[in-house]
Amino acid sequence: MNGQAPDPAVDSFLALTAARLAPRTVEAYRRDLAHFAAWLGPATAPAAAGVETLERYLAQLRADGLSGATIARRTAALRSFYKHQVLVGARGDNPAAELALPRRHRRLPRTLSAGEAERLIEAASGTTPRSLRDRALVELLYGAGLRVSEAVGLDGAGIDLDRRLVRCTGKGDKERIVPVGREATEALRRYLARGRPYLDRRHRPELFLNAQGGPLTRAGAFLILRKLAAAAGLEPERVHPHLLRHSFATHLLEGGADLRSVQEMLGHADLSTTELYTHVTDRRRRELYFRAHPHARRTRFKAGGGRNTKDTT
Repeated sequence: MNGQAPDPAVDSFLALTAARLAPRTVEAYRRDLAHFAAWLGPATAPAAAGVETLERYLAQLRADGLSGATIARRTAALRSFYKHQVLVGARGDNPAAELALPRRHRRLPRTLSAGEAERLIEAASGTTPRSLRDRALVELLYGAGLRVSEAVGLDGAGIDLDRRLVRCTGKGDKERIVPVGREATEALRRYLARGRPYLDRRHRPELFLNAQGGPLTRAGAFLILRKLAAAAGLEPERVHPHLLRHSFATHLLEGGADLRSVQEMLGHADLSTTELYTHVTDRRRRELYFRAHPHARRTRFKAGGGRNTKDTT
């Protein structure tokens, strides 16, 4: 790890987690434990560290200016590692169990307005195979709220155009069925009829293919959206696949959808994650109110130019 000799205890822990957790989670654990091992140096094995050592490590992370989210993630990796050590009988205690986690401030997700989403979709209006693919992709990301990994992981069997449903596999390998709208369904029909056959040079099962006939990647989807954003007059660096997922959820709630249904469509395990979008819709309503209602404007003036005073009667 980072030029050091492999640590058997860490390797054993990673091998076990690889059997039950997503590859990206295991890789995050690997990086975080490698960082901790590098900080300790070769004289101390991670498995031998105590509470005081861990507290000094977290203090160093704070001094280095790392975000609360990064510190919380590294603390979680340490907790899981030492929990494994206790379970296999290598230690009698978990020195990371009582570490204080930094408070994490959840930012409100950014979204597109309904008009901006339409402009983005209309930017993919060509008739070439790749243009048809791009239109189907952006319609699906916005129309079904899929994560980009879910969208690029779809195969032909995952969509039912007659019933307007998509079956996708989300986090934790959990499968869910999401309805898709008429516009997305028609875009998918056009892509399957007049776009995908011309891209399918390798007989791949994936729904979305790149120009060489291979599966479209996450990075490829990001590039497609940035290109469409530039064509639509939006800020390309602001537009990414998850922004469409945020917009999907926010626009559903603004249109009157109930929170539980949106939770199920997004595949959120925790309702509190979905509830974050209600704060976005509340904020939008306040902004619209202060913009639109004449008595809601924060500063009003008399016809003679003087500032109105508060009525105390």
